[in-house]
Amino acid sequence: MDLNQPELTQKALQILRNPQTFEWYFIPLLAFVVYIYFNEISQKNWKGIAAGLSLYAVHWFYEILNALIQHFSGHALWTVPTGTSYLLLIGVGAELSMMFVTAGLILSKILPEDPKLKIVGINNRVLFVVGNAAFFSIFEIFLATTPAFHWVYPWWGSFPVFVTVYIPFFAAAVLAYDALPRNQILWIAAVFLVDAAMMIVFAGLLGWI
Repeated sequence: MDLNQPELTQKALQILRNPQTFEWYFIPLLAFVVYIYFNEISQKNWKGIAAGLSLYAVHWFYEILNALIQHFSGHALWTVPTGTSYLLLIGVGAELSMMFVTAGLILSKILPEDPKLKIVGINNRVLFVVGNAAFFSIFEIFLATTPAFHWVYPWWGSFPVFVTVYIPFFAAAVLAYDALPRNQILWIAAVFLVDAAMMIVFAGLLGWI
């Protein structure tokens, strides 16, 4: 197996849910996220909230899968070996988690109300999903050059991330945004319940992740 800097996996494992890495700046960051969501609640922006929570739920599902890959193979696809105030799972720190909880909500702010509207001949939903996925994937190229984020395998990079991670993330946000309220609730609740069950079993009971 041709791995790139496998020692970074060990660095990530050493700080995994280690309270010694905690930094106070996370508290106001969390407060800002709570404020954002309560502001949307006060405006009854349920569609935007659904988009935000849907992406966040899917994000956690992916992070749990990444941690399971680390457990079974010895190395995750991506790791956060340093630079976080609290490493939640091997590939996501508290700060990244706060970004992802708002990413879908932010996307919803630029979505046209008409899901069939075309922009430059492309359905706007497809355009915004692909565009946002491309932006996040390209930005990860920069992150991967820093000490704080690492693509472990040489074949894992911006294009696989674009196709297998970020397109599903933003597609989940858009689909939730356009769904009927009952379907929004059922979908988001179902994914979060799966996430919670996986965390209870794989992190709590088995200690795998």
